[in-house]
Amino acid sequence: MPSHDARIPLRGAAIPTAVAGVVALAISTALVGSKGLIGALFATVLVLAFFASGQIALDRLTRNNPQMLQAGGLLVYMTQILLVGIVLAVFKDTTLFDTKAFGLSLLGCALTWTGFQVRAAMKAKIYYVQTDSDEKQDAPSGRQP
Repeated sequence: MPSHDARIPLRGAAIPTAVAGVVALAISTALVGSKGLIGALFATVLVLAFFASGQIALDRLTRNNPQMLQAGGLLVYMTQILLVGIVLAVFKDTTLFDTKAFGLSLLGCALTWTGFQVRAAMKAKIYYVQTDSDEKQDAPSGRQP
């Protein structure tokens, strides 16, 4: 996947996720107070960091090996879910923030990221079929296939 193609889903998913995070912050603060604010803020930052870094890692992995997109995507997604699971296990009994506000904000932001990433990829109209004329343009100068 060329890097300009990777930026489209990244930008298309990060902005709505940040907006969803702000909504989660407002709702958590209103219902729970400062501990809800901290939990929702931590969840929003966690989702934005994990999912954006995963998209960047997938872009770098597939830059020279586009045939690795499916396997790389599965590996990145599995790693993200594993890391989120580890964070959930570590902070299971914390008193630093409200765990329900954290969990619901995390779920809402993760679903928002995933939904808008799919939407951005669908709207990007990235061609996945390479025609004969495209192959000739990709060939090194002086040699035609």
